[in-house]
Amino acid sequence: MVIAAYLLGSIPSSVWYGIGYLGIDVRKFGSKNAGATNTFRVLGKRAGTVVMLIDVLKGWTATMLAVLLYYFGLITDDQILTYQFIFGIVAIIGHIFPVYVNFKGGKGVATLLGMVLAIHPELALLCITIFILTLIASQYVSLSSILATLAFPVLLLLGVFGKPELSLVIFGFAMFLMVVFTHQKNIVRLLNGSENRVKLFVRKDKGKR
Repeated sequence: MVIAAYLLGSIPSSVWYGIGYLGIDVRKFGSKNAGATNTFRVLGKRAGTVVMLIDVLKGWTATMLAVLLYYFGLITDDQILTYQFIFGIVAIIGHIFPVYVNFKGGKGVATLLGMVLAIHPELALLCITIFILTLIASQYVSLSSILATLAFPVLLLLGVFGKPELSLVIFGFAMFLMVVFTHQKNIVRLLNGSENRVKLFVRKDKGKR
């Protein structure tokens, strides 16, 4: 199951979709990152949305493998969360270091979202809301990703969903540190004022293509 989780996470959706359908390798353009954000930037909204949904599904499916083990009686009810952590984290590692494309992948945020949706869907939806609001206000995907990830353990500590479970809080802060680590260059650009913005609700000139 660990191997299956890694192989699921390793699926390079942006690379395969870009080359397979449009003949474009996203790793050669934009930020040259094989993730959903660069796919939006290079290939457009439709391709970016498809890639993002696949990356989310990778994390969700890998994490739900724990439920499959429980269904077949291989683990007990109180072991499900532990195995969800293991499979989800392995899938994220697979996304960042995919075996299919020389271990150079994306930053793992969408796959992390899929993992969180499997573990705590209500909190995940709240974090998505924070991401969207931050993105609308700042137009920075990197900043939105960092703040939305930080919101997960903070909201748990604040007791928004009742008494917080220690393992979830620790996991949340660990994932926040991972996102900060994978966004080091973005953070430097944010501090320098040179980070790329995502232009939302931009109307195209009808006279131009």
